[in-house]
Amino acid sequence: MKKILVANRGEIAIRVMKTAQKMGIKTVAVYSTVDRNAPHVKFADEAVWIGEAPSNQSYLLGSKIIEVAKSLNVDAIHPGYGFLSENADFAEEVEKNNIIFIGPKSKAIKIMGSKLAAKDAVKAYNIPMVPGIDEAITDIEKAKQAATTIGFPILIKASAGGGGKGMRVVESEADFESQMNRAISEAVAAFGDGSVFIEKYVASPRHIEIQVMADSHGNILYLFERECSIQRRHQKVVEEAPSAVLTPELRKKMGEAAVLVAKSCDYLGAGTVEFLLDENNNFYFLEMNTRLQVEHPVTELITGTDLVELQIRVARGEALAIKQEDLKIKGHALELRVYAEDPLNDFLPSVGHLDVYQLPVGEGIRVDNGFEQGMDIPIYYDPMLAKLITYGQTREEAIQLMIKAIEDYQVEGVHTTLPFGKFVFEHEAFRSGKFDTHFVKQYYNADVLKNQMAQEAEIAALVALKQYFEDQKNVRLPIQ
Repeated sequence: MKKILVANRGEIAIRVMKTAQKMGIKTVAVYSTVDRNAPHVKFADEAVWIGEAPSNQSYLLGSKIIEVAKSLNVDAIHPGYGFLSENADFAEEVEKNNIIFIGPKSKAIKIMGSKLAAKDAVKAYNIPMVPGIDEAITDIEKAKQAATTIGFPILIKASAGGGGKGMRVVESEADFESQMNRAISEAVAAFGDGSVFIEKYVASPRHIEIQVMADSHGNILYLFERECSIQRRHQKVVEEAPSAVLTPELRKKMGEAAVLVAKSCDYLGAGTVEFLLDENNNFYFLEMNTRLQVEHPVTELITGTDLVELQIRVARGEALAIKQEDLKIKGHALELRVYAEDPLNDFLPSVGHLDVYQLPVGEGIRVDNGFEQGMDIPIYYDPMLAKLITYGQTREEAIQLMIKAIEDYQVEGVHTTLPFGKFVFEHEAFRSGKFDTHFVKQYYNADVLKNQMAQEAEIAALVALKQYFEDQKNVRLPIQ
């Protein structure tokens, strides 16, 4: 493998290219008009324009990306995450053109891309699942009967969905019909497929996911868990590894269950098996993400592995050089997704110009970044600027380092989730490890953050004033 095209943009494109470079592999970037001066374009060995700013005119044009790859004699395509990463047709087209797809085979993407097909595939392996109906449904009356049998509260979920779209919690039968209609219309708008399924709503869950890696020689590893319970609008904002609540026994059970999920679809490469963990430490299979996850750096730090390198080696047909017993958890890692969003205004996207953009540096701090000072934030894509990751020997050390790194991360021109991250890491519920996916709903509102920011500004002003007076005392008047 001498040349890889990265079919993505921003921080993940650079992240993949860094590993390729380290392995002596040339890289090709693709870019839209609005990204022509983006860091990932400058970082690559070659870069090719593929279309206008909207992703359906550029980064989602699978056939065009394959054409570019062929014209430049590319050996493999890495899709990153988002865009075409879980598009089975794209993976198949790449393979048909004799280019290696750095990811699973299209069959596995298809199976795990449908929540219902995924549940069907893992059934034979006795993996615990949340009680619910195991068929797609659009008939409201039939769905209501099923919901009543399962017992409220229930969760309506788009079968083809993800990212919280087409997902509704229904507390009572009276609300069922209106919420079902909303879920179906959201699912149609987001995925072109209105089929939904219904399952029991787990009231206080934690969201725990297991990283797996499988080669073409029958080896499947689990690289422990990531805790992803701090979410807003069903999307993760803070992740950590390991989880503060898993015992070694539970970790082993969940890891082995994740390996069976990978086995059920003949998996290849890096994947993530997601579970819900209830208040009694019962875990339930949720879904499998057939790609590299946004939060993969925390796993890399606690295991001392490079997941992108393992992806590339597996795609080249190599057997995994590490065994399960070689893997040990060392230290603790945290990640904050730095979004251009306004946490004081319902996390709405904040577009604008990065007047100031300076990253924190230091031991134990890693920033997977996709932007530079002076750039504009485009409105066309996911608003994530970077991922701020810290690593310490203990959870407390990683938290303290994270708070300091947030304070040192300088951004002016747009609002970001940095103040929200500081709020989370300083909160007693997070620090104690006693939290679940309702953290934001229970503890966070914009007024709390406003007050906190005002107090911090006041303290900073008083410190500056005290320093000013100290400096005045030390100023000596010139002799006349």
